[in-house]
Amino acid sequence: MTTAPLVSACNIDLKLRQRPILQNVELSIQPREIVTLIGPNGAGKTTLLRIILGLQKPDRGKVVRAADLCIGYMPQKMPLDVAFPINVKRFLLLGGKVRSDDLLPVLGEVGAEELLDAPLQALSGGEFQRVLLARALLRDPQLLVLDEPVQGVDVHGQVEIFKLLTRIRETRGCAILMVSHDLHLVMASTDRVICLNRHICCTGNPGSVARNPEFLAMFGAAAVQSLAIYSHDQGHRHEQCHHGDHS
Repeated sequence: MTTAPLVSACNIDLKLRQRPILQNVELSIQPREIVTLIGPNGAGKTTLLRIILGLQKPDRGKVVRAADLCIGYMPQKMPLDVAFPINVKRFLLLGGKVRSDDLLPVLGEVGAEELLDAPLQALSGGEFQRVLLARALLRDPQLLVLDEPVQGVDVHGQVEIFKLLTRIRETRGCAILMVSHDLHLVMASTDRVICLNRHICCTGNPGSVARNPEFLAMFGAAAVQSLAIYSHDQGHRHEQCHHGDHS
């Protein structure tokens, strides 16, 4: 029996100041699936996330969400006002409908329990990303939406965060939709890759996308490295990349 998707975006078009941002974009996220959006700067990745979250309306198309779908969102950036000191505990409680008793367990889940009383301004890039992830998890989401979850994190920290996301999927049973530029780490940490450059260039499991000519043309040497590093066998038949002019 086919499982209904948690969220589907159908025929999404968007222009800003007459410039095409997204053209005929379609995607769906299944329960427990990890899906990664990749593409160059200006490809429309963050805009597509905002449309899926209901924060922005497309010019054409629609987004269908499962009934009572709970989404946890981790934004790409969250500016901090250094004139307004706040610690991790107070920051997490600002999310609303959060109990103090829930904070330590979820911080422990992301490997940051020792940061409960730390000032936000004193956190490293990796520590702050873990706190943002904890904030998203406090909603007990069925779908985690993450915009560049390893931004500002060193390479070792990036590996740890991607491992953490895989573990969260397994323990919580949630789906994950994320945007990432870190191609070779994505290849080992996702079920499905969607290559976006205003339209969907190709989509499929990491092995098939890494061999796709449009992917290779878009990312060049980085794509070759991704293909060399990607080695784990997901134990199912490779999907075919989908082509089309998407005009």
